[in-house]
Amino acid sequence: MATTRRVNEKTAQKRWYATGRRKEATARVYLSEGSGRIFINGREIDAYLARPILTMVVKQPLELVERAADFDIKATVRGGGLSGQAGAIRHGIARALTLVDPELRGSLKTAGMITRDARAKERKKYGQRGARARFQFSKR
Repeated sequence: MATTRRVNEKTAQKRWYATGRRKEATARVYLSEGSGRIFINGREIDAYLARPILTMVVKQPLELVERAADFDIKATVRGGGLSGQAGAIRHGIARALTLVDPELRGSLKTAGMITRDARAKERKKYGQRGARARFQFSKR
């Protein structure tokens, strides 16, 4: 688990880093003291995540611990689709918040945000149409 805490020498601003994963997506999340702005791959959250439900998913850990306006977030996401990327960012934010204040871990854990969601697409099996789908059986 690559998590660090850095202090910028010029501004004396604290930064926390955590990695989040979901499906095929991986998010590198940087938390810093700020005003509550969220940037994903250099774009504002509303411009990057088209659906409002996905922005809600990303903000869930911050709203759970009631610190949405305390941190600026910069996330770099690769792989997967928008839904998986939103889940990966949520996971990364939750892990970074536990670095900020270890006492937040309990509430984030009970909400299921610390645990990586391991569900992924099942692979297609050879000789068949898909992961679960089978060819139609013919008796004659």
